[in-house]
Amino acid sequence: MENSRRTFLKQAGLGVSAAILSPYLFSCQNSKLGSGPFHDLGIQLYSLRDMMSEDPIKTLETIGKIGYRHVETFGVDAEASKFWNLSVPELKKVLDDDGLKTHSGHYDMSKYLSRTQTEKENIEKYIEIAHSLGQSYIIAPVTPMDDINSLSVADYQFAAEQLNKAGEMAKKAGLKVGYHNHFWEFRSLPNGTKGLDILIAFTDPELVDFELDLYWIEKAGYTAQSYFEKYPGRFTMWHLKDMDKSYTAPVIGEKYDKAGFMDIMKEIRYTEVGTGAIDFVNIASYADKAGLKYAFVEQDDIYMPNKFESIKKSFDYVQKFLTK
Repeated sequence: MENSRRTFLKQAGLGVSAAILSPYLFSCQNSKLGSGPFHDLGIQLYSLRDMMSEDPIKTLETIGKIGYRHVETFGVDAEASKFWNLSVPELKKVLDDDGLKTHSGHYDMSKYLSRTQTEKENIEKYIEIAHSLGQSYIIAPVTPMDDINSLSVADYQFAAEQLNKAGEMAKKAGLKVGYHNHFWEFRSLPNGTKGLDILIAFTDPELVDFELDLYWIEKAGYTAQSYFEKYPGRFTMWHLKDMDKSYTAPVIGEKYDKAGFMDIMKEIRYTEVGTGAIDFVNIASYADKAGLKYAFVEQDDIYMPNKFESIKKSFDYVQKFLTK
């Protein structure tokens, strides 16, 4: 499963040089935007991981010019305290110069959440880095990835305990911990329970919030609305990620629950927000019930040649249809 883990956590792809920085990309007027979670829209930088790796300064500048107001980080080199070869103070200055904030970041906790791994990530270091950037959340982006097909009730209960412990540490620095889902947290466990339900039930709401990926919950055959009704106030962050209309079949159930990870990924295809199968307008009406604070555009793979055009298309849809 190491290659699967890299799929989520490593950088790959084309570069900034492949993008066409057309003037029309910068037509947004930030001063006209409101202050709600959809007006105050962010982006998960994993969407542009190739560009961030090649030229983070130019990429962040362009993100700000498109109209995004904040970014969610990923992929820190904790030992060096660097993102994309930028030190934490350097990254903070670039964000400030571009009028961008960062409220949250994805920090690899897959070993920390694992019952079987004895070597753990340095959560205290993550908290230090997040605090220096002005972030409010450190997010666990993925479960232990050794074998997602064998995750048990005990594994999720242990992960919940670990999230609580991290939350206690984060609280001392004025931060909070979060957890971001994929599809396998919705697989049926004994008595019909789900991994995500266990994580929610066994974590302290004062210490741990959840970042619901709207694509993955639908790809698992469930609705965001049902979880907002079931667990009001727990989903303070959302990933706005759309689903290609030709790839809507759920990927959980008997056919998939023991399938290889890469076989499942053949059934996955994303698209720009507002162009796919997900009803964001209806989901957005549940923002208050969910407790939404921050919304982020994310597209794990962008197929348009100009990736800035892609993220602008998503941005424009959110501003036009979700900010009312």
